[in-house]
Amino acid sequence: MASNILSVLSTLTYMFVFAIGLALIAIVVMFIIDITQNQDAVRRNYPVIGRFRKIFSELGEFFRQYFFAMDREEMPFNRAERDWVARAAKGESNTVAFGSTKNLDPIGTPIFVNCPFPTLEQDAAKTSKMTIGPYCAKPYEAPSLFNISGMSFGALSVPAVQALAHGAKMAGCWMNTGEGALSPYHLEGGCDIVFQIGTAKYGVRNDDGSLNDDKLRKVADHKQVRMFEIKLSQGAKPGKGGILPGAKVTKIIAEVRGITEGESSISPNRHPEIDSIDDLLDFIAHVRKITGKPTGVKAVLGAYGWIEDLCEAIHKRGIESAPDFFTLDSGDGGTGAAPMPLMDNVGLQIDESLPMLSDIFHRYGLRDRIKIIASGKRITPADVAWTLCTGADFVVSARGFMFSLGCIQALKCNKNTCPTGITTHDPRLQRGLDPQDKKVKVANYCKNLVHEVETIAHSCGVDEPRKLRRKHVRIVQTNGRSVPMDELYPRPEPLPEYVNQAAE
Repeated sequence: MASNILSVLSTLTYMFVFAIGLALIAIVVMFIIDITQNQDAVRRNYPVIGRFRKIFSELGEFFRQYFFAMDREEMPFNRAERDWVARAAKGESNTVAFGSTKNLDPIGTPIFVNCPFPTLEQDAAKTSKMTIGPYCAKPYEAPSLFNISGMSFGALSVPAVQALAHGAKMAGCWMNTGEGALSPYHLEGGCDIVFQIGTAKYGVRNDDGSLNDDKLRKVADHKQVRMFEIKLSQGAKPGKGGILPGAKVTKIIAEVRGITEGESSISPNRHPEIDSIDDLLDFIAHVRKITGKPTGVKAVLGAYGWIEDLCEAIHKRGIESAPDFFTLDSGDGGTGAAPMPLMDNVGLQIDESLPMLSDIFHRYGLRDRIKIIASGKRITPADVAWTLCTGADFVVSARGFMFSLGCIQALKCNKNTCPTGITTHDPRLQRGLDPQDKKVKVANYCKNLVHEVETIAHSCGVDEPRKLRRKHVRIVQTNGRSVPMDELYPRPEPLPEYVNQAAE
């Protein structure tokens, strides 16, 4: 017995010494590599030890998320917001105890104005359908005020698209394809679909990147495809086209988009055939004529004089020439991959651009004609309610629905290594995302968000969310006091020549 124990101890000793030897050899090799290389000054001056700086830097974002950041501190979405979405997606109670952890003092904070006699449950009305594209052959009766924003197949994985498509059908909302074209996975859910025509025109393009009318007509033949959105710009990267790394261009994605498998795909920074307001209206008219369905545009505002030029051109041509909707993206919008200078510094945030856009349309008598769809970090009921108060008809969200799928904000969307399987095409990682489970969470999130927006509306004394107005919300100012939004952004008087067409 004793000899056996000694034998085991001897073996363990040899293994330990061997491991120490390997470790020393590895350290010596790293030391030699570090002290002789000239690309990294820290590693050259502090061989081996300097390597820990990069390791700690990469791990820092995860430690901050789980151990150090407070519930309301993280960016782009804090823990409180993500937890709300997670509970809503699971259908769990979203009540909280003791008191709010939200700081209501920062400048710009919206505070909804409750009335002394809120709407009773029996007097509450379900959000009504809204018609988009009254001059089209096939107008769209949109049932939901909250919908899924554009996320491309390619940026998203197959199971993510499947879960969103089925969940959208269950919730009764639409799903925007993003610029990555229409895949079989979008259609299998049976939901309403908005087909986005990006600058590369994936799915409806000729080999030279121009629009192919036959392919466009074929897409429009799908009954589920309800509208077409011409993307002019995106909040996360104004002036830059879509970026899909080659690692994500699989065979099926290449077939759907009409591009080469394994090669990075970078869209033009604008539609080559749209170089003026007249070009834009011509393109809208062409798409609407081919498809017979509502056609609008998506843009983030920076310069805004062109919106007034657009309104004047519409009146010269006739009100039916207007885009059927305008999807307004925020300068702090998200994407799978974008240059940091554009993501951080270009484009107006929706807090400023939405009242501006709505007021311009109102002044030109086009507010009822052109429906406004607002996008950009609208993931909670308060975000959505503020947007409706300010002037939007619909709200769309991408990252909110990603959180409902299980996104943990790992910030790996552009690297094909998403740990939740949402933005990766690695089969091993995709395996963790079960569309049958996630579709229910997608639907729950949409339904519960709308329900709680209705709760805010009833507290403010109106029977449904679209009756919320700027007077129903106050905005905190520099002195710590709040003022009504309708004083900050008073509705302008309609121009005399368009007064009969102005929105009520």
